[in-house]
Amino acid sequence: MSERIILIETSTALCSAAIMEDGEIVSSRESDAMRSHASLTALFVDEMLKERGLALKDCSAVCVSLGPGSYTGLRVGVSTAKGLCFGSGLPLLAVGTLDILASQALDDASISGDCDYIIPMIDARRMEVYTAIYDREGKRLSEVEARIIDSESFSELQGRKLFIGDGALKCEPVLQGDNRFVQSCPTAVGMKKIAREAFLRGDFKDVAYLEPFYLKEFVATVSKKKII
Repeated sequence: MSERIILIETSTALCSAAIMEDGEIVSSRESDAMRSHASLTALFVDEMLKERGLALKDCSAVCVSLGPGSYTGLRVGVSTAKGLCFGSGLPLLAVGTLDILASQALDDASISGDCDYIIPMIDARRMEVYTAIYDREGKRLSEVEARIIDSESFSELQGRKLFIGDGALKCEPVLQGDNRFVQSCPTAVGMKKIAREAFLRGDFKDVAYLEPFYLKEFVATVSKKKII
């Protein structure tokens, strides 16, 4: 049977899903409609399976983007992936959101080019981003962190830096050096390489206990609107 993995990415404003067979994407869906993750994620998976004439039992695993990213988006993605696995008995895989962005950059030579470092950035509001440093081969060199960006950020890195993610462009005016900025969301299609690597090494997660990697605790705010 073909190695067939369902990919789910919901960590940012973009909701996406894909099916990969033997390392190649055979079907995908994306939407940037606001607040659509809860209504579209499972629907996308169902549509793709029907399009391919497949049932869940015909798949090998489900892989979800674990975070960091949007609290609500991550919760929807992980819950959907766990539900699919509970209902079918499929194994569960999870990969980091920043790893996905680094992999997407490396998949496109026109983006990564001659950069010495790849620095994914997930928007965390104001001048804060979720980020980490990767070398030009995609190896992570630092811990994932929530970082407030200023003119001195990443100045210790000698060489050209690629900043990629939905938090990249807001940082462009303050970052110094020979840099390239690409505003981009992580996608299910961009998960294909690292998801397959995780599958081949058997890096399966506990379906009952897997939780999203929020990095920061969710803080609820009080609405300024008056309720009549």
